[in-house]
Order: sequence, then structure tokens, then C-alpha cells
Amino acid sequence: MDSRERFGAAWRSVVPKLKSATQPEARNGNSSQLAYESLRQKIIESELTPGSYVLEQELALMLGVSRTPIREAAIRLQGEGLVEIVPRHGIRIVPTSVSDISHIYQVLISLESTAAGLVAARGGVDLSPLDNACQQMSDALATQDMQAWAAADEAFHEALVQLGGNARLAQVVMNCRDQVHRVRRFTQQLRPHPQPKKSIAEHYEIIDAIRRGDAARASRLYRLHRERGWREQTAVLQQHGIHQA
Repeated sequence: MDSRERFGAAWRSVVPKLKSATQPEARNGNSSQLAYESLRQKIIESELTPGSYVLEQELALMLGVSRTPIREAAIRLQGEGLVEIVPRHGIRIVPTSVSDISHIYQVLISLESTAAGLVAARGGVDLSPLDNACQQMSDALATQDMQAWAAADEAFHEALVQLGGNARLAQVVMNCRDQVHRVRRFTQQLRPHPQPKKSIAEHYEIIDAIRRGDAARASRLYRLHRERGWREQTAVLQQHGIHQA
């Protein structure tokens, strides 16, 4: 069993089975786009298990659309590397190896740390979205709502990139973040309690460096923060038999 297959097997052990729900087919002529968005969300949120096969008809019934929008959505998703269309077998949900995610993280960390420096260099930027995200993380931690904590954590990182003022950089980061989201959801279930207090403290240090206009320090702290998170995720994956490949 290779790394991708182990990833899929491990994920199936922690992700609840998808509960199919039907909905009326869109009547605005945009059913292909809706099918694409729905399927992509189910893949990113791990509702469709990595490594599994699903038939067009199954997905059509699940989403309440015809098979044509499903087929068109699958072609788009295959181009993004999220699915593989396998003749006579259906649509395979492509699992991600640790090596794949490691390469994506290298890009993500580099761009996000650059964004942190850009925010600090701009000066006069309203940092309330960052402060609010940290407060939401603290509130969620107080009630041990780790899903809310994770959502607020992602909001912090997304807000920081947006505040950098570079739309092209932000777009690339969001594309990368979608791909690592699946792995983060997986490791959160295996390791439901990461180091939340440490993450919040590191966020505040980054905010402080930005307020001081210290671009170099903000960028360095952000890189260290992200690298620590990735090391922890890698350790969790390896503990469950999912290695580099």
C-alpha cells in the first residue's frame, strides 16, 4: 500500500460516512457551476473520502441534478487534481500524499510570510480583523470549541494575506490553502487539541511586529509559526503510517 492509499485508508477511519441529501436542480441554467462548487466543497471538507470511487449517477442523485452537470464538474475538478475520471469505474477522489502537501506548504509559507511583511511595510492598515480573529480563538478555546477555534485561526491567516494588498499573491495563497485544508481537517480529528495557546500567542507577536512597522520581524515570525504547524501535522500523519512519497 503506497502513501496515497494509506492516506485514504486512514482518512476513512476518522471521517463519518457521507449522508446524502438531495436538492432541487437549479433552474437558472447554472447547474454545472453549482455542481462544481458543491462537489469541490465536499472534497475539500472530506465528505467524499480520498481514494474512494463514486459513480456519476450517485453524485447526480446526491445533488439533485442530471448527469451532464456532474460530468462537466468532474472535468474541471480533474484539471485541479482533485478527482480522476476512470472509465467504467466512475470518479475517483484523489488522495494527497505528505510529499504533495509538503511542496504546497513550501509555497504557502513563502507567500504568507511575504504578505506579513507587506502589511507591516504598508503602515496605517486597520488590523482589527487580526485582533478580532485572535479574540475569537481565545473565546472558542475557553469553551473548548475546537472547530470554532480552527475557523478563527483560518480567518486570521486569510485576513493577513488580504491586508497585504497584493491581489495576485492572495489568489495563489487561497488556491494553496484549499489544497491543504483537507489535510488539516484530517489531522485535527487525529489530534483534536493542537497547541492553541501557543498559536494565539504567536499571532499576537506577529500583530505586534506589524504595528511597529517591522516588516522583517513580522515575516520571520510568520514563517516560524507556519513551519511549526506543518512539523506538527507531519508528525501526526507519520504516526498513522502516512509517510513521504
